[in-house]
Formats: sequence, structure tokens, C-alpha cells
Amino acid sequence: MSRIGEKPIAIPQGVQVDLMDDNEVVVKGPKGELKQKFNKNITIEKADNVITLKRQSNKKFNHALHGLSRTLIANMIEGVTKGYEKSLEIVGVGYRASKQGKKLILNLGYSHPIEIEEEPGIEIAVEGNNKITVKGIDKQRVGQVAAIIKDTRRPDVYKGKGVRYSGEVIKLKEGKTGKK
Repeated sequence: MSRIGEKPIAIPQGVQVDLMDDNEVVVKGPKGELKQKFNKNITIEKADNVITLKRQSNKKFNHALHGLSRTLIANMIEGVTKGYEKSLEIVGVGYRASKQGKKLILNLGYSHPIEIEEEPGIEIAVEGNNKITVKGIDKQRVGQVAAIIKDTRRPDVYKGKGVRYSGEVIKLKEGKTGKK
């Protein structure tokens, strides 16, 4: 029995959930619209502003899909009501970020600046020179864009320089000791 998959999902006011053919769910809310197709082994039912999910059999694969599908639908509903946000920090002398139109420009110690184009549905904001905020309604895409930005210069394990998530703790290694 999937404990997460069994929980019903309450639909808040102002959010419209439509169940289409081919197990597709469309969620519309104040911030936008999200669509997602789900596996045929999961039955999605809507009644009285509550969504429930049932699996067709008790196979291990269906157990995993049951909880996953419920979480994805709950994330879609939360995304169109509140939205998602990831914050990143740039640490290092001379490392900075700026925004030109729809492009994020990162100067991270390379011989050239790195340009990242803003995707539709994703908003990138720069505060000061070293704080970047990624906002959107799709949790997966917000996390993916934040991961792409972080991959441009991962934090160094000796000095801690690079791009990291806000609040992320980097364990620094001890350097060489010059014993003779």
C-alpha cells in the first residue's frame, strides 16, 4: 500500500483541474496552466473538489507510480497557485551576474562570459551582483534551470568559490601542508 498515493488531493478555490483522455491532467490556476500525461496503470478520479488516485494492480512498478503520480499532481496544483522559487549565490572575488533583456550573463573567472537564455515560463532575477532567483510554476523546470546555472561553476572544495544554492553548506578540504 502506497501511503502517499492513498492521500486525496484537495483542489483549492480558483484552480480548475480537467481530466482528459489518455490519462492527461490539465491544471489551470491564477499563475498559469500545466499539462501532464500519466501512466495507464493509474486511475485518476475527481469528485467534490478532491482528486483520488488508484492503481490497477499491486505490482512493484504500480506501487512506485501511484505515489509519484499523486505527488506530481499535487506539485502542479501548488505551482499554479503559489509557484516555485530557487535561490542561488555566487561566491568569489570578481564573480558576478547581470541580466540583459532575457539573458543571464555570468562572469565566473573564465576567459568569456557565460550567457543563459531565459526559457518561456521561467523568470530569472538578479539581486545585486551575486544573488540569482529562478521562479516559475513548473517545479521540475525551475529546479533544472537552477541546476544548469549551478553547473556553470560548481563550488570549489578548497576555497568555496563558485555558484551554490542559498543556504547550501560546502565542506572545505584542507590544503597541502608543506612538510619537509
